[in-house]
Amino acid sequence: MCGIVGFVGEKEDALPFIFNGLKRLEYRGYDSAGIALASRSGIAIQKTQGKLAALGELLEALPSGIPCGIGHTRWATHGRPTNENAHPHADCHGEIATVHNGIIENFQTLREELIAKGHRFQSDTDTEVIPHLLEEYGGAEDLVAAVHQAESRLEGSYAFLAISAKDPEKIVAVRRTSPLIIGLGTNANYLGSDFSAFLSATKRAQVLEDGDMAVVTPHTVAITDQSGSRVERPVITVNWDIKQAERGGYPHFMLKEIAEQPDVWGDCILGRIRDNEVVAQEIGLTPEHLYHYQRIQIVAAGTAYHAGLIGKSLIERLARIPVSVDVASEFRYAHPILDRDTMVLAISQSGETADTLACLRLAREQGAFTYSITNTVGSTVARESDAVAYTLAGPEIAVASTKAYTTQVLVLTLLALVLAKIKGREYPELVKGILQLPLLGHKVLNTMDDIKVVAERMADAHDVFYIGRGLDYALAMEGQLKLKEISYLHAEAYAAGELKHGTLALIQEGVPVVAIVTQRDVWEKTVSNILEVKARGAEVWAIVDERLPASLPVDHYIPIPMGNPLLAPALAAIPLQLLAYYTAVARGEDVDQPRNLAKSVTVE
Repeated sequence: MCGIVGFVGEKEDALPFIFNGLKRLEYRGYDSAGIALASRSGIAIQKTQGKLAALGELLEALPSGIPCGIGHTRWATHGRPTNENAHPHADCHGEIATVHNGIIENFQTLREELIAKGHRFQSDTDTEVIPHLLEEYGGAEDLVAAVHQAESRLEGSYAFLAISAKDPEKIVAVRRTSPLIIGLGTNANYLGSDFSAFLSATKRAQVLEDGDMAVVTPHTVAITDQSGSRVERPVITVNWDIKQAERGGYPHFMLKEIAEQPDVWGDCILGRIRDNEVVAQEIGLTPEHLYHYQRIQIVAAGTAYHAGLIGKSLIERLARIPVSVDVASEFRYAHPILDRDTMVLAISQSGETADTLACLRLAREQGAFTYSITNTVGSTVARESDAVAYTLAGPEIAVASTKAYTTQVLVLTLLALVLAKIKGREYPELVKGILQLPLLGHKVLNTMDDIKVVAERMADAHDVFYIGRGLDYALAMEGQLKLKEISYLHAEAYAAGELKHGTLALIQEGVPVVAIVTQRDVWEKTVSNILEVKARGAEVWAIVDERLPASLPVDHYIPIPMGNPLLAPALAAIPLQLLAYYTAVARGEDVDQPRNLAKSVTVE
């Protein structure tokens, strides 16, 4: 959800670092933003509704040369995006400031209690109870003790940073579920919701765990757990290059991340295939982990859920192990049946998705083995799972997922092959095909010159339908989500054979239908479904394995150079992503920061 940045240094000016850190976290929220600086002279706050650029125009009003501050970019949960609801929030006397990510569930009760004691609130947010609680507990004079007391009163999933004008050489940080990371520098330390906030300054970091509180000064980091006991969290080195978190000449992060996919596929498979076999240990597993599991339960949300559907098809086809896939927000309320013969597989790009985390914890309570696929080293999902595989996609800044999605699909393909091997089934040609994916991916990108023109035709549509069968249907679901996310066009995906059972009534003259035809075993049946919509006047965009007949009855033919059809979900995702991207551009929409959405969903 929201993005948090903190800086505390010996002499260095905090303001430029905080603002640049917020730029790298704007994918987490962008309806308002603000910065607070702490010095003995008081707390200086500048904040505004709107995107970060609006805050940038106001920064001259803040004092320079102050080496301690916090910043925030918001995705609204409580209260509309307004100047008053923007973070940071302060206490009544302007001596304490806080920024917060997540939800304080009991904020209304606390707010009423504090108002009765004379506290004056300026916003509609749940966040504002934090600085007032700190004030109530003497936080201006002893911020650490006040945070200890106040934190015991807060209920929910959150992370926050607090600073005080009476003690401007430290930042106090608390993590309860929502992500928070400390960057370790020289004569300065940093805090952020994501590594990218401080990668320009340091690659050394400590990931706070759930329940941790940290007191951060320019030279020290003191971490305590929920019981108040001092703990040491491991120092990790982040191997992302800061250039990966910058646009590098592309007009949008999304286009850059689409173009990066062949290269990150190479990173994802590097070292994981040896002698034409997938090495189980390189995706976080051992053969002993896998021998006795009779069933796999996948839990995920959004794009990761669509990857899970592809994983289900591949695992069942190759390993003949039954797989269920559930939307994470529904799974734990359905009274699931889990046991020690079930592997629960959580898929989350950020590793902080609240609903997916809740499913993971339920699975562990019921004694199931938990395995996660995530892009974020040190994330909560990774740390709380029995085993983890990283997708190694690098930082993904655009809200609409592209390279994180296709690397999830790739790891699931490797998992399917590992499970198949254990069941005595081997697919050496498929393994060889995986090694060719980066080359094929570049080839696909080099054949997409016409898709921009095609997308401009789609930009005027009101409704778009996506159809496919088998793996193509799962891919169609992801394609329609991408279009909805960034172009705001209404789109729906259907199993192609289902059209005649009701949806065909919606097909009329000129309605766009995107047909995905990569699975050779059912391509003739999909062509029959294309003929059905053509007979009703639909305009058909077809993403097709180039080895299938070119004389398909379609209006726009998009051939894909392709190897094994089981690898089509990664390769055919590229034109679907580009179709959504260029449609949104043609409509003049904000591609990287679509309305109402945030990159990491850390609330339920």
